[in-house]
Amino acid sequence: MINFNQYKTLSFDCYGTLIDWENGIFGVLKPLLLAHNTNLDDEQILKLFTEFEAELEKGEYIKYREVLNRVVQKFGDRFGFNPTADELNSLADSIQHWLPFPDTVEALRALKQKFKLVIISNVDEDLFAFSAKHLEVEFDQIITAEQAKSYKPSLNNFRVAIERIDLPLEQILHVAASLYHDIVTAKSLGLSTVWVNRRGDQKGVNTTGSAVSQPDLEMPDLKTLATLSLN
Repeated sequence: MINFNQYKTLSFDCYGTLIDWENGIFGVLKPLLLAHNTNLDDEQILKLFTEFEAELEKGEYIKYREVLNRVVQKFGDRFGFNPTADELNSLADSIQHWLPFPDTVEALRALKQKFKLVIISNVDEDLFAFSAKHLEVEFDQIITAEQAKSYKPSLNNFRVAIERIDLPLEQILHVAASLYHDIVTAKSLGLSTVWVNRRGDQKGVNTTGSAVSQPDLEMPDLKTLATLSLN
């Protein structure tokens, strides 16, 4: 167990940690693929999505809307169809409808009573603005990939955040669902980390790649984090 009283700021990944991005993705890609005679299960879709996304984010910086458009194109290339303009935009356009996990908003409201809250997210400014409305909490800092001009797991995104937060590292706790995108890099910079393992023992891809890192604490959800940190 870690001592929550030593922290003044909690930084969060957004999609997968606060927002249910998997169901958001499935809601777009499953019908799109079926429309082109391609029937994949959830784990197959997620595996390919994370593969395509990671490949695109490693290159020269492009906005996340463009990343998502190119992800759709890569699905088309892989399965032999040419997406329409509307289909190319469908993933990015759907973000405005992606909803928080059931425990997110209440947990953030509770945590806000004790900590400053910060977002570190691989997203564009305008796309996060949609999600911010659903999260219903005012964040003290919002660091996007668009601001950093890079994507996690790049060290740069966390360095930008640490500079903005302007506190000693031992007073910052980073909370995230992805070992690959967040926990490994945050730990390498000296931050304490909480892994929100929302998938639990579910088999298959876990959006973490082959990353191996030991978080300081593992939680099944945000409600548990709020309960433990406020007691």
